[in-house]
Amino acid sequence: MKRIIGLIPSRLGSKRLPGKALADLSGLPVVIHVAKRALLSKHLEEVIVCTDSQEIKDKCVQFNVKSILTNGDYRNGTERIASVADKYEFDFAIDIQGDEPLVNPYHIDLVAENIARNKNKADIIIPTLEVPYTCPETIVRVQSTITGRIMTLSRANIPHRYAVPISTIQKHLSVIGFTKNALKKYAKLEPTINEQSEDIELLRALENDMNLYALQVEGNSFSIDVQDDLLKARVAIKSDKFFGKY
Repeated sequence: MKRIIGLIPSRLGSKRLPGKALADLSGLPVVIHVAKRALLSKHLEEVIVCTDSQEIKDKCVQFNVKSILTNGDYRNGTERIASVADKYEFDFAIDIQGDEPLVNPYHIDLVAENIARNKNKADIIIPTLEVPYTCPETIVRVQSTITGRIMTLSRANIPHRYAVPISTIQKHLSVIGFTKNALKKYAKLEPTINEQSEDIELLRALENDMNLYALQVEGNSFSIDVQDDLLKARVAIKSDKFFGKY
């Protein structure tokens, strides 16, 4: 049997909303919502918060969530979860971003099922959602081949609407499937020019010829980047169908 675990990178030093991981949302810190919802997945055998913050780790202990302390000098969440890859037994890991308190466990399961089958021999699987072309540049757009192999990730308005006025694009969802070997390989790579320019960490994997595939899913996603997002989340969670299950 293939062993799949969930790894949640989390830190307090957010650029736009410092301390958001521990911000209160209906009585629980944001990162605890993420972990509890990940535990609703049918396929994850273990969920671990990976953090450089003792405060976050203490909250995890308080709410009975597994966690591990990492160094504080990682440049992104993928580096952080890759740093613990040798500490756990697993075949595949699902990277679940610590700032998505309304993450859908069904999306986690879809990624887990596809990375476990891995018919395309992917190193990394990124789920995508169809969203309006006019979405802001804060989202990451995904362009793929007909078979799903990812060609590029960008915050730019691509594809350029030169001849056909398309109305939707595919948006990167922050629930990412990795093989264990892919995480270990990523940990050894240096940042790339496009990665640093776009601030998209998985461009490093793409630019180093790793195999990235897209997985189209349905639904929506909600990350907390600024204070206004937190206020919206406090409203949205009141009608959320998963909140009452943890």
